[in-house]
Amino acid sequence: MFWVLFLLSAWAVAGLACLRLCLAAVRAAAVEPGAAVREHTLTLYEAAFLSGGPRRVADLTLVSMARQRRLLLAHTGWATVVDPRGRDDMERSVIGAIGPGGQSRIAPVRAAAAAADAVRSLADRLVGAGLAVPDGGARGIAAGVRRVRGAAVTVCALGLVALALPLPATEPRLLIALWFALPLALTLGCLAITRMEIHPSSRWASPAGQRLVGALVQRADGTADDRTFLTSVAVRGVHAIGEPDLRAAFAHREKYAEDHWERRA
Repeated sequence: MFWVLFLLSAWAVAGLACLRLCLAAVRAAAVEPGAAVREHTLTLYEAAFLSGGPRRVADLTLVSMARQRRLLLAHTGWATVVDPRGRDDMERSVIGAIGPGGQSRIAPVRAAAAAADAVRSLADRLVGAGLAVPDGGARGIAAGVRRVRGAAVTVCALGLVALALPLPATEPRLLIALWFALPLALTLGCLAITRMEIHPSSRWASPAGQRLVGALVQRADGTADDRTFLTSVAVRGVHAIGEPDLRAAFAHREKYAEDHWERRA
């Protein structure tokens, strides 16, 4: 019966990991928005943050300024200022990130604009309204998922060790394997529920925020104007861009970022 100690350890590891993940999910969804917030119509900047975080806001600002011919985004990956007067804090952050020379690569501009005070203020407002997930909540859920995955691996390892022990003939190995399958099923079931209930965008958006983003997309689907284009960029990212030159500019941005990290490594 020595294998029972391994079984108890497996249950303890699996139960604790699943419990911590559940608590993290509860804390992340603890803020309930009021009626006025539930009826709120998101701005494009808000939708971009809830869908993709600070970098998505920077991407949306770049694309929006480029559509208005106030910023040139070259297919070589450079951004050039045409109109130096920003119409809001986000645009002024982008122009400031480009610098006094009026020209810069898109990658550092995107990074600087995403870290600007304007984006942090936007994030604080959305968190305060219960539409965005606080940083601690997002990290807590991600860490909880990692713990449950580790628990599943640990349960399998403990089960294999238990089955490798010398056992009397009265204790069939198949029955022991079935006992270890129970805590394994708990961890896998918890991961499956998390994957279904927590949408990928919930790294940034709370359930209420996700509903507002969905409502914004539904309203935009029936039209074919510039706002619909920008809504698609805000919700789906730069890969939703259908214009070849803009796609080339942002593709070059991604290549530049990869080269930059390789040089740092």
